[in-house]
Amino acid sequence: MSRVANMKLKTLEAQLQEVDVFDEPKIQLEQIPTSPHLAARMIYAAQVQYGDIEGKIIGDFGCGPGILSIASCMLGATSILAFDVDQDALDTAWVNINKLEMTGCIDLIKLDLQSLNLCINGDNKPFDTVIMNPPFGTRNTGIDSAFIEKAMIYSNVIYSLHKSSTRAHFIKLASIRDYSIEVVAEMKYNIPKTFKYHKEKSRDIEVDMLRFEKLNVNLHHSQAHSQTQAHSQNIVSEENFGLEGQTVFNASAA
Repeated sequence: MSRVANMKLKTLEAQLQEVDVFDEPKIQLEQIPTSPHLAARMIYAAQVQYGDIEGKIIGDFGCGPGILSIASCMLGATSILAFDVDQDALDTAWVNINKLEMTGCIDLIKLDLQSLNLCINGDNKPFDTVIMNPPFGTRNTGIDSAFIEKAMIYSNVIYSLHKSSTRAHFIKLASIRDYSIEVVAEMKYNIPKTFKYHKEKSRDIEVDMLRFEKLNVNLHHSQAHSQTQAHSQNIVSEENFGLEGQTVFNASAA
């Protein structure tokens, strides 16, 4: 499939319909798939409204079957590092990336994000943008905040989906961490019956698409850009990113 930064929203959503979801979702990981509708609108807004996708180095935290990474690749991201703790999810992501012919710009990392330890040079963080749809914390209280705080270490710009009921919490967290926060969109997350405790066939949850941006960033744009370009030449290098000993594979290599 094509990679076009000015792709229309409807075209993007239609192409994302081809993405397979979890075969056997794991309740402890709160594995609920991101729909093509939500994924398309999230990544489309990040690119069209803010220019945060095309030509950027992207981190996808908790990538699952890879739909946000694939959408970012379709809209012209230079390269994407997609992390997940679950090998089954990464296997599905690998199938999706190859099926949609998005190889070459997405690398998959098997890793618990809480143990992520990448190289950082001051305010020149490894990723231009971090994208994610983290667990809501229904089964693991505080995991949604933990994902955001980890992303703040590694990027000055973050896009994430959260229950609208937690908005005040994330506004406070952003203020404490010296980030601005914007509710880019209020959306309905249609969650199908996935686990035994789900009583309804599907349920609509009100969610916020949030954009966090670091305030008072102390870096020279041209210097940061040149360093980012250097990363993009070999983004899968474990040594460059401090990922020695982690499972790293490129979807185009198999």
